[in-house]
This record gives sequence, structure tokens and C-alpha cells, in this order.
Amino acid sequence: MNQWTTEEEAARLAARFEGISQAAFARDHQVPGGASMVSQHIKGRRPMNLAAATAYAAGFGVSLAEISPRLAAEVEATKALQRQSRSHEVDLDNHPDLERIRRVTLRLEAGVNGFAVQSEENDGMPIFFRSDWLRQRGYKPYQLVAIKVMGHSMEPTLYPDDMVVINTADSEPKDGKVFAVNYEGQAVIKRLVRDGGTWWLSSDNPDQRRYPRKECASSACLIVGQVIHKQSEQI
Repeated sequence: MNQWTTEEEAARLAARFEGISQAAFARDHQVPGGASMVSQHIKGRRPMNLAAATAYAAGFGVSLAEISPRLAAEVEATKALQRQSRSHEVDLDNHPDLERIRRVTLRLEAGVNGFAVQSEENDGMPIFFRSDWLRQRGYKPYQLVAIKVMGHSMEPTLYPDDMVVINTADSEPKDGKVFAVNYEGQAVIKRLVRDGGTWWLSSDNPDQRRYPRKECASSACLIVGQVIHKQSEQI
């Protein structure tokens, strides 16, 4: 692509404007700076920028290179750099050392497990774990799901909009551990406490009058899985 001098760009642009109203063209094709800027470009007093050259190309129905080979070359160089940059990006979904954890919404229902999962749409960034971290702890990626924390009952351990990862393969109650639970048809995150031979759902929030513990018994309290990880912006 032959490069033109500023004077050559101006002369070729001036030739295109023969018999054409500069003011009308600038108005109809939204040339930045209006007719006065068109005049400066035509007279070579100011080199075209990309926005103006793009407007000229669209208005005359030609390529950017036919208006300014200089700017067309700059655009191509920028695109090449972007392609090179993308080629070096890490594909997390297909990275051999990383496992993607689904972000889901719990859909509670009757049955043996008491829940199903539904993938979130537009859920933002997924959660990734190193494969060796999961393997060392015996976790299976397909048995892990991530859900968003709702409400204030588990503060200061968990806050609203924190993300927690649940191991659905671990539904055996453990004293003092945090679990996701289907409690009377409601998805809750609670700490399980063993007291007097009974399992209780306990909140970490010190306001126990507002968040009293509740007995976890029978089909009204179905454990979805243990919380094994949290992702929080609260410091």
C-alpha cells in the first residue's frame, strides 16, 4: 500500500469534493469538526484523523485506503496486534491444569436429593480450581457447584452476593461445618451443630433473636452438600 504525503491526501480529497457542498457533506455524514474541518483537510492544513477519514470513506462509498492509505495501514497494524494478543490469551475452559466450576441456581424439589441445579445465564466470571488441588482433596469437578449467598444470616462468615462452592457428594452432617440445605423448600446456607442428640441449623450472625437456630430433621431438612470454598469481595 503506497503511502501518501499530507499534501497528496489533501489533493485527492479535494478532487472528490469537486461539485459537492462541503457543508452538506459534513452535516449528512457527520464529519467531526464540520465544514471548517473539511476545508482544512482539503487545503492540507491539518492531517485527517481516523474518525474523519472513516466519515469520508462512508460518504463517498469507498474504502478507507482510498481516502488515506496511512490511516488504513495504522488500522491494519492495530488489528494485527490484537490478533497476536488474543493468540497468547489463556483459554481457561480448555486449560489442562484447570477445572471450571458451574455457577448455578438451586431448584428445590421433592425427592431423594431434594434439589436440582440450573445453570445461571450471564453469570459473569466462572470459578476455576487447579486440577491438582481438587485431586488432592478428593473432589470431583462434576459434583461441585457454585451458588450466590443470599441474606445476612451467616455474617460475618458470609455476606450477600458472596459465592460459595458446594460439594454435592458430601451430604453427611458434620458438627460445626457449613452446608447448603433444602429447608422446608428454601435454599439456605447454615452451620450444622449437634446438640442433645439433634442436628440444628445455626446462623453465624450474632443476632440470634432474628436468626434463631432451627432443628434439622426428617424430610423438611435435606442437605445439598458441604461448602468447601468461598469467594468474597468483603475484606
